[in-house]
Amino acid sequence: MKKMDLVSGYKGVVGLMFGNEDSSSNEDSYVERLLDCIKNGKLPEDRRNAMAELQAVVAESHSAQLAFGTMGFPVLFGVLKELDDVEMVRGAVETLLSALTPISQAKSHKNEVQPAMMNADLLSRDEQNISLLLNLLSEDDFYVRYYTLQLLTALLTNSHVRLQEAILTIPRGITRLVDMLMDREVIRNEALLLLTYLTREAEEIQKILVFEGAFEKIFSIIKEEGGSDGGVVVQDCLELLNNLIRSNASNQVLLRETIGFDSLISILKLRGSTYSFSQQKTINLLCVLETIRLLMNGGSEADPAKQSEKSTNKTVLAQRKVLDHLLMLGVESQWASVAVRCAAFRCIGDLIYGHRQNLDALASKFLGDEPQVEPALNSILRIILRTSSTQEFVAADYVFKSFCEENTDGQKVLASTLIPQPLSLTHAPFEEDVNMSFGSMLLHGLALSEHDGDLETSCRAASVLSYILKDNIQCKEKVLKIEIESPTPSLGTPEPLLHRMVKYLALAFSKKGKDVKSTNSYVQPIILKLLVTWLSDCPNAVHSFLASRPHLTYLIELISNNDTTVCVRGLAAVLLGECVIFNKSIESGKDAFSIVDAISQKIGLTSYFQTLEEMQKSFVFSSAKPATKMNDNSVPDVEDIEDDVASDPKNEDHPMLAEMFDSQFVNFIKNLETSIRDGVVNLYSHPKSDVSVIPAELEQRKDEADVDYIKRLKLFLEKQCSEIQDLLNRNTVLAEDLAKTGGGNSSQTEPRPNSGSERVQIEKLKRNLLEASQRVDMLKNDNSKLENEVSSYKTLSAKIENDLKSLSDAYNSLEQANYHLENEVKALKNGGSTMGSGLNIEAIKAEAREEAQKESEAELGDLLVCLGQEQSKVEKLSARLMELGEDVDALLEGIGDDMGAPDDDDDDEDEDNEK
Repeated sequence: MKKMDLVSGYKGVVGLMFGNEDSSSNEDSYVERLLDCIKNGKLPEDRRNAMAELQAVVAESHSAQLAFGTMGFPVLFGVLKELDDVEMVRGAVETLLSALTPISQAKSHKNEVQPAMMNADLLSRDEQNISLLLNLLSEDDFYVRYYTLQLLTALLTNSHVRLQEAILTIPRGITRLVDMLMDREVIRNEALLLLTYLTREAEEIQKILVFEGAFEKIFSIIKEEGGSDGGVVVQDCLELLNNLIRSNASNQVLLRETIGFDSLISILKLRGSTYSFSQQKTINLLCVLETIRLLMNGGSEADPAKQSEKSTNKTVLAQRKVLDHLLMLGVESQWASVAVRCAAFRCIGDLIYGHRQNLDALASKFLGDEPQVEPALNSILRIILRTSSTQEFVAADYVFKSFCEENTDGQKVLASTLIPQPLSLTHAPFEEDVNMSFGSMLLHGLALSEHDGDLETSCRAASVLSYILKDNIQCKEKVLKIEIESPTPSLGTPEPLLHRMVKYLALAFSKKGKDVKSTNSYVQPIILKLLVTWLSDCPNAVHSFLASRPHLTYLIELISNNDTTVCVRGLAAVLLGECVIFNKSIESGKDAFSIVDAISQKIGLTSYFQTLEEMQKSFVFSSAKPATKMNDNSVPDVEDIEDDVASDPKNEDHPMLAEMFDSQFVNFIKNLETSIRDGVVNLYSHPKSDVSVIPAELEQRKDEADVDYIKRLKLFLEKQCSEIQDLLNRNTVLAEDLAKTGGGNSSQTEPRPNSGSERVQIEKLKRNLLEASQRVDMLKNDNSKLENEVSSYKTLSAKIENDLKSLSDAYNSLEQANYHLENEVKALKNGGSTMGSGLNIEAIKAEAREEAQKESEAELGDLLVCLGQEQSKVEKLSARLMELGEDVDALLEGIGDDMGAPDDDDDDEDEDNEK
């Protein structure tokens, strides 16, 4: 109290000294004098008074905060290091807190310097300052710890990342903060706020906190405060808990394996009077429901084990009976706020999404007391059809979307209950639907609009029906057979349910007022969503849709009507495109060619494709969210989306559609659009032949009169001319569309092949290019073959040349052998007289010559045969080379020149021998 008196007393003095806020120089000097007194003052009382006065000045003046930032930190941290005078330490921490607290000004400029932010940045730059502040948490003085926690929280607000990094590097820094959770209540609450700020997007700090026992301390505080009935402290604990497990798989595992989920689920239990829902209790329940959703969404997207962790968390939660508590909050406790019921429905949807056991558990769950017991799905459907809250409808609708997603058996079970009811039950009031089956209640909701003109109920029932039919051809075929009784049986016959939904689509447009955000503004898109889902990959549904000719006419009018929203026109265009690509009919006027003709003549291909493009750019499709992905901080609801829509004046669609049309549906439409473009362009560029040209028709039939034959030929020619004219008209339209798209927007530097006419032209150019490319490839192949042949012939020619050389060498060696034999004969002849008269030298010589001659003649014959064969090959090769354009003389030039000289020498030697 004494300190507060001092502060209040000095405020007056400060006000007198600084009557003019602009006198910054006076403030600088005054702050400097106070700091000098704090640092160098002799008397403790003077230093304390200067500290109190400094705190008051800094808390009131921007200029004083700036002056303090330039010179005050070293002085005050010097005081904190001494720790001799507790009152001085307390005043120093409080002054630092004032220097970091923004001062509100009536007139402030955007570019004006913010002293509080600047001081926070200066303080956090030195890690020793942070370490010194953490050490103060161990002080005994209550106010020192209290102001220190507030100071650290202020630092986190302005220097978030830097303080997180500093605390991580300081030994036992986080441990000191966790210990504060067990301090006195006020200190504990400040520590909760500080840790909540500190753990945002800081995975390492989150892990350290958990290892320091944060989970145990959090649930202990929640239990002390009374669970969901507690105050704002419970909210702070749950927000800290959500920070610790958000996108952190390891912490989720530790929570599941150590503490378990029982403590968490116990917070959901409603105690005492269930109708007592205070505002704080509602907030606490929303926080714990967000915790459950975080667990069911697993860790971060980059974690490869995310799916398995999600499934494990869902299994454990279901084992702890969380489904019962969620159904109590969402269905049975109508005293709960709409926000709580919506969050409970979303948790139910996440719990059953892709989890077989939980799907079966919900399907077999019954609610209510005897004898008023009914399946849980029936109760949720009744809420969808009856609730006056759009948010609650969207949240409960998400339950059925999750139930039917990749659950073929579940879809079949629900579809099997769709049995038409007698007229008396069909138009009975909603109060009498308690004993109805699921299918009867759904058909009741679909047909109710015919009775009282309320299309919203039918629209909601149509949304549920679209999930039952999604990707399930058997359900589509079964529901296709359902017929609805006319409201006045005497005036009409039963009509197919599909036709009734088209009738509601037309009725919604006629009821639509000037306010595009009215109820009817989302009736048409949701009914169109049902029809698009129904006709997808279901030729029988397309045939049923086209069985009534006004359906096609109305659909074309809806696409061409600029009074409808972009989303409605785009979905209607997709529905019309499905009548093309999923059309198996051969009936004239209802086949795919006829639909394409209708698009071309009554809408225009360019306008039709442009409608599809505009839909993809609309707010509903560009802002689509993943079906099971939630925001980091909160669950998106219709109110949040409405704020975004309000800031976008161009958007004409109801904000609810941004959540109903999730990313799965948007991707489904995008894939359909691609198929539709290709299908329409293909059919348009290759029209169905109206006349089959059969040569037999041109011949006169047997016993046919000449006059009849001439008439028949005239009719045939007229049909041919009609078909030719139709083709000419198509080409004219394509040329006009191409001219429009080519000159319509000069600012576009790149071609956009999105319109049908451009795609047709591109397809033709592609075909021409393909044909030219094929011809070029053929020529390249021929050229390659010729080059290979030339190469092979060159190789063969070289081989022949080598063979000739080897034959020449063999002939030369034979001549040399003959020469040696003759020399031996001469030698024998000369030496015959010395060896004896008995030797008949002449006989030996004649015999040797005869043998040599025979041998030479045999080898020469073989050589001539080889030479003849090779000569024949050379002639053929020469002829082929001449055909290929090669110079044969150039190739043969030089062959045999090297062998001429040896032959001449051998001849000379033979002549000498004969001599």
